[in-house]
Amino acid sequence: MELSVLWLQAAVMGVVEGLTEFLPISSTGHLILAGSLIGFTGEIAKVFEVAIQTGAMLAVIWEYRSRLGATLSGLPARDPWAWRFARNVVIAFIPAVVLGLAFGKFVKAHLFHPVPVAAAFIVGGLIILWVERRHRRLFGAMDLAGERRARIESVDDMDALDALKVGLIQCLALIPGTSRSGSTIIGGMVLGFSRKAATEFSFYLGIPTLIGAGAYALWKQRELLSWGDLPVFLIGSFFAFLSALICIRWLIRYVSTHDFTVFAWYRIVFGLLVLLTAWTGWVDWSA
Repeated sequence: MELSVLWLQAAVMGVVEGLTEFLPISSTGHLILAGSLIGFTGEIAKVFEVAIQTGAMLAVIWEYRSRLGATLSGLPARDPWAWRFARNVVIAFIPAVVLGLAFGKFVKAHLFHPVPVAAAFIVGGLIILWVERRHRRLFGAMDLAGERRARIESVDDMDALDALKVGLIQCLALIPGTSRSGSTIIGGMVLGFSRKAATEFSFYLGIPTLIGAGAYALWKQRELLSWGDLPVFLIGSFFAFLSALICIRWLIRYVSTHDFTVFAWYRIVFGLLVLLTAWTGWVDWSA
């Protein structure tokens, strides 16, 4: 394969990762589809898809650099706000580490097939529709518009138990097609978070989760890689960073005036698309 074609494929995959990582639509499913369509498959491609999540996470770090910097500077000074925020992120991160290491191989072996992926898309879409209907009934057409207020209006309102619950819900994303962002955002809303608080905490929780997953994938598969693969990974990560930055800024504005219903219907349609492409043999979802 020509180097220029490989670099173009890496850029396309980076854009797909950045645009889908933070939306409740499953970046993994979209990366599999995009990789199959453009011929970017194989063992190294699997490592690539996990590793470029770091680029998307760097976009979160850049966008929220002031808050993250204040947290880091507040930890040595034992600032209660900084310690509470850091504690909540760490607590929410731990379940993904434990359950990911325990069940990661089982999930890949038994659930990374067309029917489970499609089912996760469709069921996830139906759950979003239910949660949004419930959220509107409790809090009005949009957050804070009704007589009642969300229990967690800001990530600063969270306690350790809230963080643990969100962390456990994030583990549902081990199931292909579920969506890490979808699990944490919609799960947070079920727990009484405002859309904005649930979305922002999903961003923060993604930093250790996805950077850790990327580092683990690179270390585990290091024998497959060479220094010649570095430009491809850097290109993918760079475009993941740029597209994720655009997506993050758009999503925060979006949730202030919209709900997630459109993503629910998108998931349902996409789930049906997974079944169709698998049945016709157009996409090899086990690749």
